[in-house]
Amino acid sequence: MLLNRILVADDEESMRWVLSKALRKKGFAVDLARDGEEALRLIQSAPYDLAILDIKMPGLSGLELLDQVRELKNDLLVVIMTAEASMKNAVEAMKRGAYDYITKPFDLDVIDAIIEKVSRAREITSQMSVLKEELKDRYHLEKNIIGNSPAMREIYKTIGKVAPSDITVLVQGESGTGKELIARAIHFNSKRIGKPFIALNCAAIPKELLESELFGFEKGAFTGATERKLGKFEQANGGTIFLDEIGDMPLDLQAKILRVLQEKEVTRTGGSQNISVDVRIVAATNQDLEELARKKQFREDLFYRLNVVPLHLVPLRERKEDIPLLVEYFLKKTCAELEVAGRTCSAEAMALLTASGWPGNVRELENTIKRAVILSSDSLLTPADFPGLRVQRGGEPAATDELSLEALVDMKLRVSLTNLDKMETGDIYNLVLRQIERPLVRFVLEKTRGNQVKAADILGINRNTLRKKIQELGIELRKSD
Repeated sequence: MLLNRILVADDEESMRWVLSKALRKKGFAVDLARDGEEALRLIQSAPYDLAILDIKMPGLSGLELLDQVRELKNDLLVVIMTAEASMKNAVEAMKRGAYDYITKPFDLDVIDAIIEKVSRAREITSQMSVLKEELKDRYHLEKNIIGNSPAMREIYKTIGKVAPSDITVLVQGESGTGKELIARAIHFNSKRIGKPFIALNCAAIPKELLESELFGFEKGAFTGATERKLGKFEQANGGTIFLDEIGDMPLDLQAKILRVLQEKEVTRTGGSQNISVDVRIVAATNQDLEELARKKQFREDLFYRLNVVPLHLVPLRERKEDIPLLVEYFLKKTCAELEVAGRTCSAEAMALLTASGWPGNVRELENTIKRAVILSSDSLLTPADFPGLRVQRGGEPAATDELSLEALVDMKLRVSLTNLDKMETGDIYNLVLRQIERPLVRFVLEKTRGNQVKAADILGINRNTLRKKIQELGIELRKSD
């Protein structure tokens, strides 16, 4: 039960006595007030879950007290009692924000029903509050949008600035960069949290169906329209609509989207009524809308209405310092989803992932990690678990067995510098050295075809030291070596 403390205010002593006895018998803490002024002092000094107020009391009336309660403690539920069963009193009480209205005399069963109703209402309110916090936490920037690169820090700043307002945002970026995730972060960090977030991919729906998806249709509007259907704009009323790949939207529909932005109303297909909608629009595209507008392939006026706040997501290849963080995040996420033991990446595998070009961006990286976790039976993922992945060198891919030593050192430095607060003083040299020693020795041995004399000479160590390193680092020599 979510009700604990109740205030009863009535100038009739008998009514106060009856209600206090009945409520205390049910386990509630009950405070009593003889008039409106006393009730107001109690409300100001103590927390109550419910107030039962008589409409007519000396001095401050129940309705006047209700007005002050709404200003002081808007979450306090108030039930108004009156001996005059007039429509005027009932309407006035509810208009001023009363939760319910009861007429004297009444049976105690009525109070029981009120208590049960109020308890349910407070439970729903509590659940909604928790849900809002969960949704907000789910799309909290620090937990769900991964990256600490300068480019991502600018994205975080922009989201923080635009989320509280209703300003239109245009998210631009290559496929797989996380445009919908950014749109959701804007919504769930805005005042519209708790309201609908509706996403629609304009490129995934045939042209002839897109209009009815957006604006809905009336019964009988076309063959097969056997009942009325609400469009995405009506479904998103009060919340946010995310129009993905808006550059693929036909020109005639672009004109109707412009009307929604200007007039804040829609008309269903086959209908004549203009329906008001309160919707925030976040659009996204992987195309250059400004260039399309110059070529008359996208409405210029719509482009300027959408491009109020442009938000550009850089491709993953331009923020490679974020890849180790993303890999760690996707490993944890995938292992949790598949309910398998945790996986980690070897230094060589991480360097390979960091050095890749990722034309599919973050989405491709996530799918690659998921595939490796599913197919590998080892807890440590190596380059062998990422077949076909290529390192980018000057625009040309290199084979996976020719792992870039520069990429490996660069990756380890980025990871280490990101976690300096977790390291002991002076530990970075030994940490990086340990991580690159094994691939370095193995790399040189492979290039010398296993000739340990040549390898030792290239490495600048004697042959006995090299043999010791091979044993310590667990490097397996091939038969040909």
